[in-house]
Amino acid sequence: MVHNIPVRLSVIVPVFNEEENLARLYARLSPVLEGITPDHEIVMVDDGSRDGSWAAIVSLHERDGRVRGVRFCRNFGHHIALTAGLDMAEGDLVAMMDADLQDNPEDLPRLVQKIGEGYFLVYGIRKARQDPLFKRIAGNLFWKWINRVGGVAMPENQTMLRVMRREVVEALRGMREAHRFIHGLMAWTGFPWTTVEVEHSPRTAGKTKYNLGRMFSLAINAVTSFSVLPLRLSTYLGLGVAFLSVVLGIAVILRKIFWGYGVVGYASMMAAMLFLGGVILTVLGIIGEYLGKLYIQALERPVYLVRETTDD
Repeated sequence: MVHNIPVRLSVIVPVFNEEENLARLYARLSPVLEGITPDHEIVMVDDGSRDGSWAAIVSLHERDGRVRGVRFCRNFGHHIALTAGLDMAEGDLVAMMDADLQDNPEDLPRLVQKIGEGYFLVYGIRKARQDPLFKRIAGNLFWKWINRVGGVAMPENQTMLRVMRREVVEALRGMREAHRFIHGLMAWTGFPWTTVEVEHSPRTAGKTKYNLGRMFSLAINAVTSFSVLPLRLSTYLGLGVAFLSVVLGIAVILRKIFWGYGVVGYASMMAAMLFLGGVILTVLGIIGEYLGKLYIQALERPVYLVRETTDD
C-alpha cells in the first residue's frame, strides 16, 4: 500500500442513474484515498440522471466536502461527463473510474505507484471481464478493430480505471472537439504509459448503460474521430466496382460479337443495380458521417451545459 504521497489526487466519477451505487462507492473509495493522501477530492459528474443520483451526490458532499459534484442540464454522454470532470479536477494526479463498482477502488494505489516510477498515464487492464458473453466478444472485437484502423496504440481490454499526471490532464483539456472518444484522445497525446492488471467485478446494482446501439455508436465515433480509413476504403470500393463494371461490360460485348447474345435476365440486372445502389449509399453514408462531424464542430456549441454544482 502507498501511504501519504505528497500530491493532491482527484478522482473523476461519471454518473448516470447510479443512485444505488454511490454510497457503496464512497464507502470503499474514501478509505483508499485516505491511505494514499488526505489531500484528495472526488469529482462526481451527474450526466443527466433520471433517478436520485444528484441527491445522493449532494448528500455525500454535505458529509464530506471533498466530494464535489457537477450536474448536467441533460444527458450528454459518458465521455463528455469525463471531460467535465477533467475541467473541474484540481489534482496533480487525476484518476478516473466508473460508478458501477465493477472496477475496484482498492486497485488505485497500485496505479498511483506506477506513476511514481516515471509514467505519465497508467491504465487498469481487466484480468477477466465480468460481463455477458456478447459484451465480452463485442469489446474484444472493438479494441482489435480500433487499434488496427485508429492510428494510435491503445491497450486492449482497458477499464475506465486509470491515473494520469497533470500534464496529460492539461493536454486533454485543450482538446475541445464535440465528438469525444477519451481513450483515443489519451493515446493520441503520446505521453509514456503502462498498464496494471486489475480485477473486474460483476455489477452489483443498476444496469449497464452500454447496450448494442451505444456500443455501435461509440465504435463509429471512435473510428471516424481518429482515422480517415473509412473514406479511403470508400475510394477503393468505388474503384473496385468501376473496374468490375468495365470487365463485365467487355464480357458482354465479347459474348455479343462471338456468340451472338448478350446478358439476359431481369434477376441478374436487378441484382447488379441493387449492389451498385448499396455501394453508393454506403459511400454517401461514410462521407455524411465526416461532414456531420465537421458541421457540428463548426457550430462551436459548448461541449456540455452545467445545471448546478455543489460548489455553488
